[in-house]
Amino acid sequence: MIERSEGLSWARGIKVRHLESFLVLDEAGTLTEAAARLHMTQSAMSHWLAELERVAGTPLVVRGRKVQLTPAGHLLKRLAITVLGDIVRTGREMHAVAAGRVPRLNVGSVWAGIAGGLPEAVTAFQQRHADVAVSIHDGLFDDLLKGLDTRAMDAVIGVLDARAHQPQLAHHVLFDDQVSIVIGQGSKHWKSNQPLGFADVLREQWVMPPLGTLTRIQMDAYLIEQQASWLVPKAETASLAMMQALLHKGDYVGVCAESMADYMASLGLFRKIATDSNIRFGPITVVWNREHVSATLMDFIDCLKAHARGLPAAHVQEAPGA
Repeated sequence: MIERSEGLSWARGIKVRHLESFLVLDEAGTLTEAAARLHMTQSAMSHWLAELERVAGTPLVVRGRKVQLTPAGHLLKRLAITVLGDIVRTGREMHAVAAGRVPRLNVGSVWAGIAGGLPEAVTAFQQRHADVAVSIHDGLFDDLLKGLDTRAMDAVIGVLDARAHQPQLAHHVLFDDQVSIVIGQGSKHWKSNQPLGFADVLREQWVMPPLGTLTRIQMDAYLIEQQASWLVPKAETASLAMMQALLHKGDYVGVCAESMADYMASLGLFRKIATDSNIRFGPITVVWNREHVSATLMDFIDCLKAHARGLPAAHVQEAPGA
């Protein structure tokens, strides 16, 4: 407790105005120019700087034709930028709260949602709500759904199943998705001009999502249907970035949602492998907690509906008053 008190004692004499003026001095480069910008006399500016250095207990600038920050001055500049940025950001958030708006939305999404219109929805939403920050979290649907109860998440995008049919949850189906088989630029088949089918890649090295994930469950079912249940992946990952890296650098075959496969193919990163039947993934759905609804959240969900991949499904279970 003594160390904490000693660490804070010098800061008790620092005011927000000190930090603002110090940044002006650093940008202006001279006491004369800084004094002009702050509508002070040069004498008053010099007195102010001397007082600030007394509070800090060390020189903050080297005086000359142009002032230069000392190591301590650089530390104070870093503090000023951090503190003033936090003050501005907090002020905006408090203004939003006072006006009945939410200053930040936390949105969780599986891969399919990210590729199926989420970036476009965020862009459209922030054109309407420039003062609302959106934090996007990708991960497993189970883990993200838990955040709806704790308020760590405002909305979660994933596959509609029994997990979304809880009494406190509402949902809206955005689009129906499939599972795709893909290769990347590391594959020996990448430059082939011939159409590639499942049989062409069956005996290659495979990368799949972990056991228990919906994509893996559906893919395993397809392998049984194709009498290829013997296939065991060489690597498993729940990370899209790792999947992309493995397919780009190595001779692998990957499995992911079709929406993500189409998105990556449009960027020239994946190539889809043809299958003789669709591998159903399921309806991609946005889920939210009925007890934590806000007008801001519902505006965001409207943007998701408008920018979802393909035509939204007809089934809707809205929150009361939405």
